[in-house]
This record gives sequence, structure tokens and C-alpha cells, in this order.
Amino acid sequence: MKAMTCKQLGGACDLVFKASTFEEMAALSQQHGTEMFQKGDAGHLQAMEEMKGLMQNPVGMNAWFEGKRKEFDNLPDGQV
Repeated sequence: MKAMTCKQLGGACDLVFKASTFEEMAALSQQHGTEMFQKGDAGHLQAMEEMKGLMQNPVGMNAWFEGKRKEFDNLPDGQV
């Protein structure tokens, strides 16, 4: 099990997600983002706007995503 924060995954807070795979981690982050969007959380809305800009460039988005995957892969189990 590995741990990453919302901020490490492009979000706005220090909430810690724990998952065995990067795909699980991404799903937890996305679920949290949806909850924060529904609550109208200003910090998360700003982070989402920045991510939206990144998504306009598929090459850049791919590079960002792969960078986060490498970061996850390099984490020791149980560490943030």
C-alpha cells in the first residue's frame, strides 16, 4: 500500500490517499475531486482549472500523468 496526498496528485489539500496501484490512487483522487467540486471548494476548483488547461495538450497531459505514475512507483510502501 502506498500513500500520496491530494496536492501530490495535482489537487489542493493534504488529504492522504492510500492504494496498491496507481490506477486505484487516481480513482481515489478523482472521487475526492468530484466531492470537492460539488462542495464548491475554491482551492480545488482552482486546481481543476489548472488541470483543465493541461488537458488541452494531450502530449503534456500524458507526460504529467506518466510523471505521477513514476512518482507513485518510486514511493516505498506506507510512505507519503
